[in-house]
Amino acid sequence: MKIRSIETFANEHVGFVRVRDEAGGEGWGQVSTYHSDITALVLHRQVAPYALGYELGDGHTEDIGGLMDLITDREHKFPGSYLRRAMGGVDTALWDLIGKREGKSVCELLGGTPGTIRAYASSMKRDITPADEAERLVRLRDESGFDAFKFRVGAEVGHDRDEWPGRSEEIVPTMRRAMGDDIALLVDANSCYSPAKAIELGRILEDNGVSHFEEPCPYWELEQTKQVTEALSIDVTGGEQDCDIPTWRRMMEMHAVDIIQPDVCYLGGMTRTLRVAQMGADMGYPCTPHCANHSLVTLFTMHLLRAIPNAGKYLEFSIEGADYYPWQQDLYVRSPYDIVDGHATVTDAPGWGVEINPHWLDKAGYQISELD
Repeated sequence: MKIRSIETFANEHVGFVRVRDEAGGEGWGQVSTYHSDITALVLHRQVAPYALGYELGDGHTEDIGGLMDLITDREHKFPGSYLRRAMGGVDTALWDLIGKREGKSVCELLGGTPGTIRAYASSMKRDITPADEAERLVRLRDESGFDAFKFRVGAEVGHDRDEWPGRSEEIVPTMRRAMGDDIALLVDANSCYSPAKAIELGRILEDNGVSHFEEPCPYWELEQTKQVTEALSIDVTGGEQDCDIPTWRRMMEMHAVDIIQPDVCYLGGMTRTLRVAQMGADMGYPCTPHCANHSLVTLFTMHLLRAIPNAGKYLEFSIEGADYYPWQQDLYVRSPYDIVDGHATVTDAPGWGVEINPHWLDKAGYQISELD
């Protein structure tokens, strides 16, 4: 079974990928969100030449790994994020194609089972007062049954600056008072702090029962994050931005974090994410992936978490709608993201079990690469 064509349907924000084989099978995947139109160009220029005509045998998923390694080797001068984001589009489409051919969900191809996953409600907002944030998260708790919430502290890559003075020190106890003692609280600093400032805020987190401190220091400064991990009793987490496998190995070997957080689309697809998750399992790390919007990345992560042995406590589930992410509207014929009693569900539908909205595809920028 050879890959016959690769199509992309992309705009600035999101890009879907359709792969077809010589036998007429097709699968849908997605390049990473954000500047997806640029990533689509990278796909056709630097991924498609190696994928077209690639022999997938009888449709075995192991062959996807061989293709991803081939692209990595041939494009060794381009080890960065754009190439990985493009590779992930083909990788995830091939998982869908093989799942449909075998009549199995991707979760089942991975060795897992369909079913429910506990989700934590993930806020993306910093331009919101602590009182207003607490009010909307309490409402979600009562309406949707979430029992875990993540909110933002610091300013994104803020060099120790807060979004406004005192916001972080205020929002942590405000959230605990509003939620009570039985709700899990998580925070994300998005590379804001120096080690000293992160540890200072970390003491406040400890005092208020916050269990998860994400990306406290600039993510590329692993030694800084390690200082925070060693100083605090709560879990320090990270890895969403990292797309280099040796960096992941180093991160875990030096114990820079307590929990690993790969992003399926940033890292280069399901196959490479499985390798990182397995590395984590071998070294004793829980895996709580990053998936911060309602593109396909959250669906990919749902299937992953129902299969890996070291799945973390919950799925990240963005609570932001059209006011924050207008581009994620109308992507699907039917959304795969229904939350019932704080849980998402992986179905037994073949592949990813989702249908992309044809009206959205009609409006997207289109490119195709074909075998001869």
